[in-house]
Amino acid sequence: MLYKQRAINRCLRRAGKKTPSPRSQRPRRRGGAGADPRALRPRPSRRRRGGPQTSFQAPVPVVLPGRAMAAFRLALIQLQVSSVKSDNLTRACGLIWEAAKQGAKIVSLPECFNSPYGTKYFPEYAEKIPGDSTQKLSEVAKECSIYVIGGSIPEEDAGKLYNTCAVFGPDGTLLVKHRKLHLFDIDVPGKITFQESETLSPGDSFSTFDTPYCRVGLGICYDIRFAELAQIYAQRGCQLLVYPAAFNLTTGPAHWELLQRGRAVDNQVYVATASPARDDKASYVAWGHSTVVSPWGEVLVKAGTEEMIVYSDIDLKKLAEIRQQIPIFSQKRSDLYAVEAKKP
Repeated sequence: MLYKQRAINRCLRRAGKKTPSPRSQRPRRRGGAGADPRALRPRPSRRRRGGPQTSFQAPVPVVLPGRAMAAFRLALIQLQVSSVKSDNLTRACGLIWEAAKQGAKIVSLPECFNSPYGTKYFPEYAEKIPGDSTQKLSEVAKECSIYVIGGSIPEEDAGKLYNTCAVFGPDGTLLVKHRKLHLFDIDVPGKITFQESETLSPGDSFSTFDTPYCRVGLGICYDIRFAELAQIYAQRGCQLLVYPAAFNLTTGPAHWELLQRGRAVDNQVYVATASPARDDKASYVAWGHSTVVSPWGEVLVKAGTEEMIVYSDIDLKKLAEIRQQIPIFSQKRSDLYAVEAKKP
């Protein structure tokens, strides 16, 4: 361009015409000496009509720093729980081994996996943590080199009883202990009345743990009915929520799958529930049907009612795609509402 301009200038000089100065050839910039003051005014942003102004930028998927997108296998053990604690522990550990052999990296047991479910049983079967049941879970987690979500057991601590889930890492370390936050106190006339608060105390803290695959949030059974808990877990980066649970023949057919799909879609997370197998002779009959639901609300796998292991491959790439396609996290109206934790 420079050589071309010089050639033009030589032609103009030969023709006796004035050549433009180098300064006049420079592109005009906003600002600086001699600039039109109107050019310095801020340009008004273009606003959309008809409604509040919200951001529609696609969010960055909630992934912890340094964590690669990956798929991993989750296993849910639908255990047939008996009144013999030692038998429950032996079968639970054997099924954990079986799940690990099938490639499961995270394995969950059901609610009250080591005892029958009922207020009269909680004091009888209660243990301290660490105790016999959790020691066996720690050992099998280390032997299999996997994460074990220990369903729940009745826990005794400082004169109180809790419905508690203990989680162990691949080295056998206790990672987190979740005490059921919302006690199952219901009265459905003509169908079921149950009062966990007769013997149990509620927990008072959120429970998450990290894996090389994703962050996991924990709830126990009735906790799934409280949407705020799942929302806070999603805000804290959880991509999988696991609820060891024991719905019954009244609440199970009505709400079991509905609640899981709702929590999954509302928060764009995977949701898994691990139930005991059904025992029609028990005083409390569990619904069964351990389930995994995708962030799209699809039921990926559902057990029957008998003792079994169900597997689901959790695809975190798929989760990220869903969050980009429907970016609800960036579209929330924080100027109008908020769900926030009152404790760390």
